[in-house]
Amino acid sequence: MVTNESAEPPVAPYLTVKGAKDAITWYQTVFDAEIRGTMPAENDDRLMHASLLINGGLVMLSDEFPEYSPYRGPTEETGSSVAVSLRFDLPDEVDRVYKLAVEQGASGHFGPETMFWGDRFAQLIDPFGHRWMLAAKA
Repeated sequence: MVTNESAEPPVAPYLTVKGAKDAITWYQTVFDAEIRGTMPAENDDRLMHASLLINGGLVMLSDEFPEYSPYRGPTEETGSSVAVSLRFDLPDEVDRVYKLAVEQGASGHFGPETMFWGDRFAQLIDPFGHRWMLAAKA
């Protein structure tokens, strides 16, 4: 068994984003993200690292750095193979956040609906290509 004695959660998504500063602003507007820290690149305007608190969980991200790494943010052609799931206390929050996200430029992939498994559920793609699943007990 592995123990985690740090203040960080044992699992946290790390997103590669083209335009990390713009993505952070969007996440603040739509998900009420709180910036926990950022580390700018030395020679340009990109971010090497950022930590955000979103809905009680940690989401980390950085800009693309093609000169050091082959990893890129999602594109319209490739999409994102991973989704970040946000769990809310109330089903109305799913509807509210989905509506706000779409108003702020997200693509509504699957509108809010009460699902057979008992959740209010929606899925969207943010303007940076990342998929977000929103859920609450109905």
